[in-house]
Parts: sequence; C-alpha cells; structure tokens
Amino acid sequence: MRVVVVGAGYAGTIAANRLAKKVKEAEITVINPRSDFVERVRLHEQIAGTGAAATPLTSMLSEGVAWRMGTADKIGDGQVILGDGASLGFDYLFLAVGSTVAPLPGTVPVGTWEGAEEARAALAELPGGRAVTVIGGGLTGIETASEIAFGRPDLRVRIVGRTIAASLSAGGQKRVRTGLDRLNVEVVEDSVTQIDSGAGEGGGDMVRLNSRPQFTSDLTLWAIIGSVPDLAARSGLEVDADGRAVVDERLRSVTDPRIFAVGDCAAVPGSRASCATAMPQGVHAADTLARMIQGREPKPYSMGYIGQAVSLGRRDGLLQVSRRNDTVRRLYFAGRTAAVAKERVCRYARFGARTATYAWLWGSK
Repeated sequence: MRVVVVGAGYAGTIAANRLAKKVKEAEITVINPRSDFVERVRLHEQIAGTGAAATPLTSMLSEGVAWRMGTADKIGDGQVILGDGASLGFDYLFLAVGSTVAPLPGTVPVGTWEGAEEARAALAELPGGRAVTVIGGGLTGIETASEIAFGRPDLRVRIVGRTIAASLSAGGQKRVRTGLDRLNVEVVEDSVTQIDSGAGEGGGDMVRLNSRPQFTSDLTLWAIIGSVPDLAARSGLEVDADGRAVVDERLRSVTDPRIFAVGDCAAVPGSRASCATAMPQGVHAADTLARMIQGREPKPYSMGYIGQAVSLGRRDGLLQVSRRNDTVRRLYFAGRTAAVAKERVCRYARFGARTATYAWLWGSK
C-alpha cells in the first residue's frame, strides 16, 4: 500500500510517523519543499536569534518513512504531480500543506521559514537605535515583537494591529499589554494601509496607517497568517471560502475519500490554525486509515481545546484557559511560570511529532 504525505509540518510529520507504527506494510513517502522540520511555534525565536526552529527531517521521521524534497503541483486520481514534472502514485494521501501568508508589499512575512530567515538576516544587520515594526496584533505578532525586544533591547520595537491579543480574555489582554510595556514595545492600535519602501527618514520604510500619523520603520515585519496554499482547489477538491479542503467527520476529502486533509489546510468545523489543532488531526487521520485497512469501523474526529499560550520574551508568558469549544474563560496564568510552561508545550509538540505519541481532550458533547 502506497501512502503519500504532502507536507512535513506538525500534522504531516505526526501522521506519517503514526501510520508507520500502525501499518507496518505501508510504503510511506513524505514530500516537503525543504530538508528540515520547522517548528513554526519557534519562528519568532529564529528571527530574534534566541533559539532555533529547524531540525533535520531525517531525525524526525521514523525508520522506513521515505521523504522527497519538492512541491506538489496537483493531486488526484491516485497521482501526485510534482513541481518538476515527476509523479508519484498513491493508494491514500495525506494533504498537510498548512497555511501561508499574503504579506503587504514592502514587508517581510514571519510566518514561513523563508520569511523568518529573511527577517533574521535583516534584523542582524540593523544597528542599535533603529526601528522595527511588527504588523499583526494576534499571538504571532505579539511573540515576534516581544522576542525581538527581548533579544535586541537596543532597537525600538512597535506592534501595530486593530486589536491586540483579541483571542484572549479581557484580563489576558491587559496582562499582555503589561508584558509588552515591560519590554518597551510600543503598541499602535490601527491598521496599516500602505508601505512606501525607502520613503521614510534615513531611507527607512514609510508606514501609512488608516487613522494615525505615518511613521518610519527600518524593518517592517508581517505577522498575519490568513491564507492556505491553493493545492486543494487547484486539484479540483471541494474547498470552503478560505480555500481549505472540505472533509467529512473522519477527515477525508468529500471529493476523494482516498485523500485525508489535516492541519491548517483542512476545513474542520470549530478548529483554528495551530499546532494544537494540527497534531490531533494528523494522529486521528492516520488511525482512521489504519482502522479501515484492518476492517474496523473508523471513529469520527473530536477534539477539545484547553487554552492558548503566548511567550513574551524568554522570561515572561501567558497561558489563557479556555473551554473545550475554544471560548476563553476569565482564568489565565502569567509570568515566569507561564513562560516555562509555554516552552514545555513547544517541546511536547516536537516530541509528539517525532514519536507519534500525542494525547488531547475530546470535544464537548
């Protein structure tokens, strides 16, 4: 039995490793555009130079799981057509291409490995006293701005967003503001309308806002993740309005039941883009295929959330407690203890992807 996994992020890696455990006879091939497994939850550390986000894929995949560097141009009819024109046949396929970014011209995206590396190199060349702007008030933007401010206190760092930490409780939002203030991160609540590269003071970027005065930024980073690769749509699979593959209750494409879609690229009701979502889906899809092969009845997918974690530099963080349906509670934990807990969450995610051992809460009934 030939199984192809397209994408080696959290969902794809854990799915491949889990299936290798469950179905020994499966011939599993992972297709990925780079030779490393990238811990997306550590990209802000990669940018700031406070940590590393890449691990060789060979040390993450189980023995017997093959991998091939490349990109998939089209999937369907039991074939994967690669960008170089080659093709691979499959009996089953796991679509795990994740999500991507559509940055405003003049900005560097921080949500991809290539963008993070570009941002890291640009940041390393900035002399002290220069200004760095992070666009995006979600957790990605908060962690990026905080990590840069922690790692490079000689720079002027600001974060721009219509709202800051909107996914957290009111108390959690206030505590995030306190953490940003301690790191001397300027908070600008507004939306960016345009970036004029080189039009600012000293040759910096001119950042134009919707309702506030413009300002100069020497490095402008885009920290909004809001789109998915169009592979599913391009291949003729049914997708939702955001381009995510529509799946049934067992995470199989409603167009082609031989294709499982997991992670950010899958349209699973009630889910949000995160490694906490991707990994249970990868495990469940692999277990579903194993059950099908063994002639057992697959179970419907179910997953409940615990909360959200955000780092505020290396010594501060916040854990927001939520209900299983992902609505936030008033309770949160913050400070050094929260920072240590966030680090353990990141380590567990990497451990889970490598060992295919992962536990999660079932969704609310």
